[in-house]
Amino acid sequence: MRRRLVLAIAGVATMAVVLLAVPLALVLARSYRDEELLRLQRDTVATTRAIDLGGDRRDAIELPHSGDRLAVYDAGGRRVAGAGPPLAPDVVRTALRTRRPSDSERGGQLFVAAPLQTGERVTGAVLAQRSDAGAARRARNAWLALAAVAAAIIAVSVLAAVLLARRLAAPLERLATAARRLGEGDFSARAPRARVPELDAVAAALDVTAQRLDDVIVRERAFSADASHQLRTPLQALRIELEAIELRDDAPAELPAALAQVERLQTTIETLLAVARDAPRSSAATTDLATAVSDLEERWRGPLAARGRPLRTAVHAQPALARAAPSVVGEIVDVLLSNAGRHGAGPVTVDVRELDGWLVLDVGDEGEGFGDDPERAFMRRGAGPDGSEPGVASAVSADGNHGIGLALARSLAHAEGGRLSVLRPGPRPTIRLLLPIVPDRGS
Repeated sequence: MRRRLVLAIAGVATMAVVLLAVPLALVLARSYRDEELLRLQRDTVATTRAIDLGGDRRDAIELPHSGDRLAVYDAGGRRVAGAGPPLAPDVVRTALRTRRPSDSERGGQLFVAAPLQTGERVTGAVLAQRSDAGAARRARNAWLALAAVAAAIIAVSVLAAVLLARRLAAPLERLATAARRLGEGDFSARAPRARVPELDAVAAALDVTAQRLDDVIVRERAFSADASHQLRTPLQALRIELEAIELRDDAPAELPAALAQVERLQTTIETLLAVARDAPRSSAATTDLATAVSDLEERWRGPLAARGRPLRTAVHAQPALARAAPSVVGEIVDVLLSNAGRHGAGPVTVDVRELDGWLVLDVGDEGEGFGDDPERAFMRRGAGPDGSEPGVASAVSADGNHGIGLALARSLAHAEGGRLSVLRPGPRPTIRLLLPIVPDRGS
């Protein structure tokens, strides 16, 4: 902003100075030339008083001493004395015809012709020639003075622009810093005042926003704490009951699977609550996607194989460190695998690679896909009459493995600074997870 403001003010000042100085310089140059012509005309008229063409033509005409080049022409336009063209040039003919002095300029020379009169009769004319070097020198000096004044005006304008840009940019930078702190979750941040009404109005609005967000977050944290207590207690009681049943001799064979589901549900709740409470988010958490893929193979190869669905994985990025919490990445990947296993067909593929400064994790299968509007897969909506989600991709998984679906998975991805989208809606659909990459410090 500072640079643009300085360039704008300096450009306007320069244009204004140029538009004023150039015409003024041309007017001054013309004025000096006209003054020199007037001076030459005055000297030429004075010279005519010392020249007499009415006497005996056999006597040589004596020209007065002058610094100009003089020539005398008779009434017929023939040179009779001095140095000049043998025949009268146009400026001399004009003076003879009009009986008044005339002037012209050509090739850096000034010419003035004044008629010679004897009584009421014009007997000839005097032509005076003078260089316009004096006028040119005076014009050049004036141009240099104008250039110096113009440079001073532009310099003052640039200095004023720098001061003004600093005056305007510094409060905006402080506002940006306060907004950045607010965006990072520091709701105690307050915008400084700049004694500029418009900027102070923005700062006041930002402070009100910070206060309201702080109130909302405090209420949500209180609700999360209450929800945590209400959810953990029944789950713990359920787990105790299941473990007690497991100690019996007649414990059902499905009991280990039920305990695993309870463990999984507890882990999911802990992850969601941790994400909800983590404000601001920590930028130090990292996840090795190669390790995450290895873990998901252990969890999902068996369940998918039981459905006749092979799991194929590939990691093409080394190292594959993403700036995200491992528990959150695990939840997102489990949602994608559950969605592919429940609604897809054929082999399930997981591919990890680096793309334009991001780590990409693609999950695909050979199913029919997401239909005409893949974004509907990320919309929260209620279950159908049979308890299942309509469409190919459900917003909430119903296989019992976890309690979050694609909609909440996208929210988790956004919370970690990533993106979750449908890369290819189908057939053979692919969902893509983008996560910020951890720069390789050794490179």
